[in-house]
Amino acid sequence: MRKLPTIEIGRVCVKLSGRETGLKCVILDVIDKNFVLVTGPKEVNKMRRRRVNVKHLEPTTLKIELEKGASDQKVMVALKAINLTEEMARPIRPAKA
Repeated sequence: MRKLPTIEIGRVCVKLSGRETGLKCVILDVIDKNFVLVTGPKEVNKMRRRRVNVKHLEPTTLKIELEKGASDQKVMVALKAINLTEEMARPIRPAKA
């Protein structure tokens, strides 16, 4: 059985709804069972730091090592270290219904 990615700090996710649909983000903090704090960061894909409902996120298999509540600069350093900045900048277009 394949293990599914979980909602955790450092997990790269795709936003499923709202004005940022299709953009990738990184989880910085788990606020409670329904909400997480995410960032793009803004320098990479124009997604700013914000609180998001976990139902609006699709976790990917990508994960970076971060501490809770890391700054956007620390996220950028972690993304550059594993060459993910280009991947994060490329949006995913949802399928048309």
